[in-house]
Amino acid sequence: MSTFLAFVEAVHAIAHTRGSKAKTQIAADYFRTIVDADELETVVTWMSDGAFSQLSGRSATVGAATIAQAACRFLDIDYEAVFRPSKTATGSSSETISRLMEYLPSGCSSRQPRNLSVHEVMSLFEDIASARGRAEKEAYLWAAWKAMTGLEIRYFLRVLAQGSLRIGFDAKNVVSAVAEVFAIEPDTLRSAWMLTGSAGHVARLCLEGQLDTAQFELFRPLAFMLASPIEQKKVDDWSAYVVEDKYDGMRCQLHGSGAEVRLFSRDLNSISESFPDLIADMQGRDLPSVVLDGEICVVTEGIIRPFQWLQKRMGAKKPAKKLLEEYPVQFIAYDILYHQEELLIDQALHKRRAVLEALSQSFTIPLAEQYPLSGEADIDRYFDLAIGRGNEGLMLKRLDSVYEFGQRRRSWLKVKRPGGSLDTVILYATAGSGRRGGTLSDFTLAVRVADDDRFEQEWVPIGKAYGGYTNDELRQLNDALRPLIVERFGPTVAVQPKIMVEIEFDAIQENKRTKAGYTLRFPRFKAIRWDKPITEANTLKDVEKMHSEG
Repeated sequence: MSTFLAFVEAVHAIAHTRGSKAKTQIAADYFRTIVDADELETVVTWMSDGAFSQLSGRSATVGAATIAQAACRFLDIDYEAVFRPSKTATGSSSETISRLMEYLPSGCSSRQPRNLSVHEVMSLFEDIASARGRAEKEAYLWAAWKAMTGLEIRYFLRVLAQGSLRIGFDAKNVVSAVAEVFAIEPDTLRSAWMLTGSAGHVARLCLEGQLDTAQFELFRPLAFMLASPIEQKKVDDWSAYVVEDKYDGMRCQLHGSGAEVRLFSRDLNSISESFPDLIADMQGRDLPSVVLDGEICVVTEGIIRPFQWLQKRMGAKKPAKKLLEEYPVQFIAYDILYHQEELLIDQALHKRRAVLEALSQSFTIPLAEQYPLSGEADIDRYFDLAIGRGNEGLMLKRLDSVYEFGQRRRSWLKVKRPGGSLDTVILYATAGSGRRGGTLSDFTLAVRVADDDRFEQEWVPIGKAYGGYTNDELRQLNDALRPLIVERFGPTVAVQPKIMVEIEFDAIQENKRTKAGYTLRFPRFKAIRWDKPITEANTLKDVEKMHSEG
């Protein structure tokens, strides 16, 4: 029986290894040790999705405050005096709890690690997912912690969070490792992963010799095709693209067949309950078996309203009648992936478009307009028209492109006007993978709160930027940042706030789960301000003012 400790040691080794090939090799060597199909599916799911597969609809997440308070009671420490400053120093709740468990006498005496099996830990995740109320969740957390080492506790909490394990190894890398184990072409395995929606399930099929049974099923979402910012890609032939308005809405995949209609968000979660009016509307059309890619937008008086209007609907799982009436939504289709028992993803865009237009005419489905593009000079004209219609920019799509689900390449390009810019400082940096393996290329940026009575620290994170710089600028940044490193957390380093970056972004959004209370949509480098002192960085109050005025 495979143990949770073996899983933890593997992911910890991945976190402290540079280069995607080396990381993949560690994962592959670990997967080879597992001969039980249930265990392999479980650990691959943990590494790629979290405690549960994204498609399961299940979640074992526990609020950060609940976890922190549970740890304080377990360790018999004061939150303000011990936990909070410790978390500020590490920048991570899971690492803070892990270290306190190992270093404090109360943490050592309260635990008796017993090398829990993968099945036992999965049972704990199931218990937490089924628990009702904070006290019951805390009881299961304590039960887990009592039987784990500090390192196991760290990754137990990260798997529990249903997000990134923060080891510089994402789901695509996990699938590559599985491909290596079973000597299967990575593209073949990625296709099976995209069709089934679960890396863990694909690993099971490989172990059982049934990969050829992997196939698409209606009402099981496919990974979405993604767009790249146009400024990061070179366009050789403008006429190879068509133009669509970029809507200020919520990306959605619609699966329908007669009276059954379901909606899925870009993270592959069901959002049907949040839009009962849209479900009813589509049910009334008696659709054939179909999967559409499109956008949910608030539309009133024939006008597509800003994203902020849609936010009123997004948080409501069972929206009240008044909310439905004040913020009516519409699904606008711009691609078709499946139609009448045929998967269309390998067909060129112009062929899919012909099928979509015929469907739109037969069932009166709102459809995104497409316009021909003859040259770069057309971009400004189309952009201004899109903005005038209340949309946020343009999408350029290659006429010959297949649906590259889960990919971000040059087949789709987005053109957007920046929503503003801020002078920020780099607080954390993370090493990339693949071609950027070992290079600090993902940056956490912060605004100043030194004179803000609400905060004890000097800086709070406001966003993460992954692009907008040249290769030469990236090399300069790495040379300047390495002497500033003060602490390491796997592939992530904390650095002294010495380097200012002007970032541009599309919008400022409220986010109460962050320390700043705000996040930025699509932040990217505009300029590295080597010339400006960090005392001239923007403040959180500047952010609040920009949000209120925007």
